[in-house]
Amino acid sequence: MKHIEKLAALRLLMKKEGIDAYIIPSSDPHISEYLPEHYQCISWTSGFTGSAGTLAITQDFAGLWTDSRYFVQANQQLQNSGFELVKLVVQHAPEYIQWLAQNLKDEATVAFDGNLASLLVAQQIKNTLEPIGFKVNGHVDLLTPIWENRPSLPIAPAYALPTEVTGKSTEEKIADVRSEMKKLRTGYHLISSLDDLAWFLNIRGTDVKCNPVVLGFALVTPETVNLYIAPGKLDQNALDGLTKAQVTIKSYTDVTGDIAAIPTGARILIDPKRTCFALYDLIPEGVQIVESLNPSNLMKALKNEVELAHTRNAMINDGVALTQFFKWLEENVATGALTEMSIADKLQGLRAQQPGFKDISFDTIAGYKDHGALPHYKAEPDSNYTLKPEGLLLVDSGGQYITGTTDITRVISLGQLTQEEKDDYTIVLKGTIEGSQAVFTAGTRGYQIDAITRRSIWATKRNYGHGTGHGVGFFLNVHEGPHVFNGTATDIAILPGMITSIEPGLYREGKHGIRIENLVAAKNIDENQFGQFMDFETLTLCYIDTSLVEKSWLHQEHIDWLNAYNAMVYERISPKLDQEHQAWLKEKTKAI
Repeated sequence: MKHIEKLAALRLLMKKEGIDAYIIPSSDPHISEYLPEHYQCISWTSGFTGSAGTLAITQDFAGLWTDSRYFVQANQQLQNSGFELVKLVVQHAPEYIQWLAQNLKDEATVAFDGNLASLLVAQQIKNTLEPIGFKVNGHVDLLTPIWENRPSLPIAPAYALPTEVTGKSTEEKIADVRSEMKKLRTGYHLISSLDDLAWFLNIRGTDVKCNPVVLGFALVTPETVNLYIAPGKLDQNALDGLTKAQVTIKSYTDVTGDIAAIPTGARILIDPKRTCFALYDLIPEGVQIVESLNPSNLMKALKNEVELAHTRNAMINDGVALTQFFKWLEENVATGALTEMSIADKLQGLRAQQPGFKDISFDTIAGYKDHGALPHYKAEPDSNYTLKPEGLLLVDSGGQYITGTTDITRVISLGQLTQEEKDDYTIVLKGTIEGSQAVFTAGTRGYQIDAITRRSIWATKRNYGHGTGHGVGFFLNVHEGPHVFNGTATDIAILPGMITSIEPGLYREGKHGIRIENLVAAKNIDENQFGQFMDFETLTLCYIDTSLVEKSWLHQEHIDWLNAYNAMVYERISPKLDQEHQAWLKEKTKAI
């Protein structure tokens, strides 16, 4: 069935059910960013494969609301689908709700599947539309009746991580979460988000591509922990560990009945951003609901010393693979045999040879020339450029190792540079350096680091449309909250142990894209009469190409940082390289 035919089938069902507008979020019952195939509803419906967006469908309009990272991609993928791109003004904002409010007739009915919408989104829809006379139904699934051969839920096994890797036992984590529940005076806590669940119970899986998580829920009380998971999914080692931690294993679907059976007068803690509306709506009326961030969400973001030590080691192994990759690329680009897709495969193969490698942490973005200007570009057979010894290549990639998650972007010159390319590269590099060098007081928020990183880029009247940084998990999701470095006033302080990307960029549509990304860990450095001061430890280990640098844009402090960083890369990686790769890397990391 073509996408235009799927849209027609949806509209037919909408008419039959008396629905004037139908909303399809990019989500699942766990409010995940990256989805199992079973829940890739936007891709199946419209053809758009980006990880962020919302479809809103009426009888005379069908739109995809997404942000600037995906504008070019969406325009291409939505052709002949019946859907139109609607450009978000503010990233992640539910601007489609206001559009519906302004464009639907009086007393219209708006519907969505509550399994795919977070409580927060559902509340925004209801609170905006119901007061102006619209009817909102959050329990309508129109996709299942028309989705033939829909992929099943994944059945791959899940496994446990030992305390030597995680630095904290399952029993300790359960006790920590219960302590936070006690502070909030709640007797129940529902964990729906998959990364929180994996961290909380020290389990991992392969249910979502590139994300080592397993589908499940947990319901926690002061005396019990129930894990709702598909039967037979846990191996014996995981079962033994969970039994030791006094975790009861129940069927994945049992969660609905247990939520509905919570006794009147109880108090339950749920995270409105990470709990689907369908489960929220099952909570009995007599139960008091406390809406707050999952305690595990912040705990997970604060990496302990064991996790940080493992992550540093994973960065060395990742850096070895990247060194091998960039040397191979440089030596083979002139053959005319390399493409965006083939180099992504090569890089994954080199990472796979490293100790502890499990998977890539997201689909590699290998953007040559103008494709580099698409921040979330993924090469497909019909867009797959052949590389030539000219222009810029952007490679944004990462690995999932049992000892850590990596995410790195580098831009290299394949030859015949223009002055504009050198200027743009150096200005972005300057932003990366200034963000990495930041010294700040305890209590600083991510939007302040975002501004520090953009300052020198703004000074040239250049900018980029995405955030400066996102949290990164420990052998978990490559995008991890609650902290971010972006322009929104997110009220989460930067705390010691948080790992975050610093990735300013610059994109010239139709020409080239620049992004230079390292991961950093926040740490305390000094305390005096003016307060507690912090800075960042740069974790990522891969040389930064200096052949693109236009030194006139840099001050001596930037040059010193760059030289020191490249020297550190050589010092830490070279012992694991053969002589040929050592010599090559030595040349790449020469001081400028």
